[in-house]
Amino acid sequence: MVETSKLPALANVSRETLAKLELYEDLLKRWQKVKNLIAPSTLGQLWERHFADSAQLLQLAPDARIWADLGSGAGFPGLVLAILMREHEGRVVHLVESDHRKCAFLREAARETGAPAVVHNERIESVVERLQGIDIVTARALTALPRLLQLSLPLLEQGAKGLFLKGQDVASELTEDAIFSMVSLKFLPSVTSPTGRIVKVEMRHEE
Repeated sequence: MVETSKLPALANVSRETLAKLELYEDLLKRWQKVKNLIAPSTLGQLWERHFADSAQLLQLAPDARIWADLGSGAGFPGLVLAILMREHEGRVVHLVESDHRKCAFLREAARETGAPAVVHNERIESVVERLQGIDIVTARALTALPRLLQLSLPLLEQGAKGLFLKGQDVASELTEDAIFSMVSLKFLPSVTSPTGRIVKVEMRHEE
C-alpha cells in the first residue's frame, strides 16, 4: 500500500479508494508501454506529480457533484477526481478528450476502478455546449489561460466555477484579452509544487 503521509491531498483517502488508485497506476504503466500517455520522465513520480496534484482540487470544492475535465489526456485531474468520488453517490466527472487512443485508456481505467466517469471522445468545443448542470470545470496543462477561458465559457456562463492547474508562469498569460473582463480570477498556491498555481475562476456578476 502506498504511503500517503507525505501527500496531504491524499492523506484521508480510504484504503479501498487507495487500492483503486494503485490499480489506476498499474493500468497507466501497462498502457504507457504502447500508448505513451504521459511524459516518460514523470512515470516514476505518478503519486506526487500527477495523483496528488490532481487530488488537491477536490479539497477546494468538496461538495461539487458534477464535474467536467477538459483535455483529460491520461486522466489528470479528471479521472483521479472521479476515483476519489467513487464512494459518494451522485457524483460524476465528464472527461473530454479528442484523442481516441487516450479515450480508450480512460474508458478502460474508469471501468476497472469503478470511477463515476463519462468519457467524451470529441473536441471540447463540441461537448461544452451540451453539458448541463456542471458545478466545476477543470483542466491541467491544456492551453494558455485566455484560450482556456474561452473553451470553458459556456460552462462558466451556466454557473460552473473553474479550477485550473497551471505553472508558475501563469501571470504571463494575463493579456488584454476581453474575456478577462468577464471573469473573476483568484490564484491559489499548489500544495504539491512550490511553483504551481491553481486558478479559481467564476463569472463576474453585475451589481
